[in-house]
Amino acid sequence: MWQISLSGTGGQGLILAGIILAEAAIIDGKQAIQTQSYGPEARGGASKSEVIISDEEIDYPKATATDIMLAMSQEACNKYIGLLKPAGRLIVDTTLVKTVPAVDAQKLALPITHIARHELGNVMVANIVALGALAGFSGVVGIDSLTKAVLARVPKGTEELNKKALETGFVLGQAER
Repeated sequence: MWQISLSGTGGQGLILAGIILAEAAIIDGKQAIQTQSYGPEARGGASKSEVIISDEEIDYPKATATDIMLAMSQEACNKYIGLLKPAGRLIVDTTLVKTVPAVDAQKLALPITHIARHELGNVMVANIVALGALAGFSGVVGIDSLTKAVLARVPKGTEELNKKALETGFVLGQAER
């Protein structure tokens, strides 16, 4: 079983990323559940999406000790780092997370938001770059199922940009696996 936390600030698309990740796991033939929480501010407050993926029935819908944590903001990293299991996997967006806590974890530090904004030309795909990196780094879902799930959820007319964002992140994540 994988317990995954996608954290950042409201407006970064992490709730959507969690839904896409859960759908990719289902396409892979696994059980999946996604939950979410966010602060009272719709944009700018801490936001978290949790995804549990298992080959067997899932008994409890909340992550109690995460195997993988994605932190897309300093506030979220600081707030949720305590949920990461020892020897878990920590993925941080170095564009927005300047201080990475000293934890027992396999770390992947990438300028995710910078890549989305400057290499892909649209900051709105940072969540998809992050999903690709997470999948490449962990192998938790297959790239084909993740691509299908992404393409089923993104706005019409943005499919090619999102596919490129996913592939970019996946290659970067795989390089560190």
